[in-house]
Amino acid sequence: MNSRRRHDVAPPPSAVSANRLRNRLLAFCRSTFGQALCGAVLLWAALPPLDLGWLAWIAPVWWVMLARRKELPGRHPYRVLWLVGFLFWMAAYHFLRLPHPATSIGWVALSVYLGFYLPIFVGLVRVGTHRMHVPLILAAPIVWTGLELARAHLLTGTTLASLGHTQYRWIALIQLSDLAGAYGVGFVVMFVAACLARMLPCDERRWTLWPAAPGVAILAATVGYGYFRLAVPPVEPSARIALVQGSIDIEFKSDPDKAKHINRHYHDWSVEAVRRFKDLDLIVWPETMCRETLLSYDATATAPPEWRGTEEEFQADLPYYAEQSRQNLVAMAKELNVPMLLGVDTVHYTAGGVQQFNSAVLVTPQGEVVDRYDKIHRVLFGEYVPFADRFPWLQGLTPLPVSLTAGSRPVAFEVNGLRLVPNICYESVLPHVIRSQVRSLQEQGIEPDVLVNLTNDGWFWGSSELDMHLVCGVFRAVECRKPMLIAANTGFSAWIDADGRIQARGPRRDAEVLLATVGPDHRQSWYLRHGDWPAGVCLGACAVFAFVGMWGILFDRRNSGKLY
Repeated sequence: MNSRRRHDVAPPPSAVSANRLRNRLLAFCRSTFGQALCGAVLLWAALPPLDLGWLAWIAPVWWVMLARRKELPGRHPYRVLWLVGFLFWMAAYHFLRLPHPATSIGWVALSVYLGFYLPIFVGLVRVGTHRMHVPLILAAPIVWTGLELARAHLLTGTTLASLGHTQYRWIALIQLSDLAGAYGVGFVVMFVAACLARMLPCDERRWTLWPAAPGVAILAATVGYGYFRLAVPPVEPSARIALVQGSIDIEFKSDPDKAKHINRHYHDWSVEAVRRFKDLDLIVWPETMCRETLLSYDATATAPPEWRGTEEEFQADLPYYAEQSRQNLVAMAKELNVPMLLGVDTVHYTAGGVQQFNSAVLVTPQGEVVDRYDKIHRVLFGEYVPFADRFPWLQGLTPLPVSLTAGSRPVAFEVNGLRLVPNICYESVLPHVIRSQVRSLQEQGIEPDVLVNLTNDGWFWGSSELDMHLVCGVFRAVECRKPMLIAANTGFSAWIDADGRIQARGPRRDAEVLLATVGPDHRQSWYLRHGDWPAGVCLGACAVFAFVGMWGILFDRRNSGKLY
């Protein structure tokens, strides 16, 4: 009788509340939104500003588990996945709101577009595994890699916050980039995550250990290859290059006084570089930080509509003003007695009108403008507005005063026997852009020895964009097996060797000068020679999965119009 009474006693309210909370947490973690959000939060934490790279090996497990399940929970799971993807990219790319209030529109629009990659990833992996019976541990990395390649090309492309970028500190692991680019590192991370997901219980399936074997094997092979590639004698330096990092936040304003302040600021730090480091072979300024505009013209140039004189006066004055602009550029190099690579604005007059370029110009103490590189890959809505040349009113809808013209060719500058190939700003974000420039120069018989990135990250006010942009330089160095030098306004300026090690780095949102002592690295790069075809094969597989999935929706009634 007493025993029966003891069993009839109700549990205390605290225990009931604890059970309810536990059940709600379990239900949340098993839902599409809960699993997707857990993965998104962990991947965000793996990226700057937290930069907890080890979490990247765990974050995709949640998404792969969703792809593994027989049915996705909820009424509209793919809408939920898009929402989580949208929130992730809003958090990861939050810095896009900083340059100007109008750029917040681009921040939201870009996040809306990028948000589709998560539901597409889960949907294509489900097609590959459930319909085509591709092993999960292969389908997940194949789809992820193919989609990252697509993201690097669509809408002018971006690779910031790629999965492989989270591993930039693991030097042995990222040596794989000279075979398959940064995409290859992302493939390995996702492969290991898929192996972990395959080990976990799901639906009626229990724990299993066999996926640990391929996961460990691919990781061991990748790291082993990395140590093999790292086992080379140190490079003998042949040039001493100073990277000048000023710290001036940038705004969309026309302020002549600020232009003078910028020139004076960078002049003073260049003087400091010459004082601190002796026998310099080159001084590098960031993108557009030389506020002296360079004028150039074609022989057939005609006066622009805003010219307030005769055509004859324009033809007579143009050579004088062009020469004066050159003298303004070389004055600093003459004063310091050191060649300088300057980021400048170029205005070029032609018979068809005026063109404006974002340029890198090499000037010498002898008063010579050696050559000029004009940025080839422009940032959509950051440097040009589509169709603004035909419909000028479109330009007025943005804070951009003009749309820049794209350059036509890469340029190699020779400094003390080294060939340097400059790139500007977000060109270093896109591996195919840097590779194509280096390959073009190789085919001309003037293979460069060093990559130099001139960038102005003062638009982003010291945010995590600085970290993400720097990491891209790490992977470009390994992919091309060439040291990467970065001169960045507000940071991060850096000297990165051909193994991807950051040998020197400037401060965040502060001024400094760095010394880089670089020489040619004679190792060959398979990626540089052959390009993105491994990732391209993955993208082709994505297309096959998509076709099979759409075929099932349109013609297989057993699926009830449902994509796996």
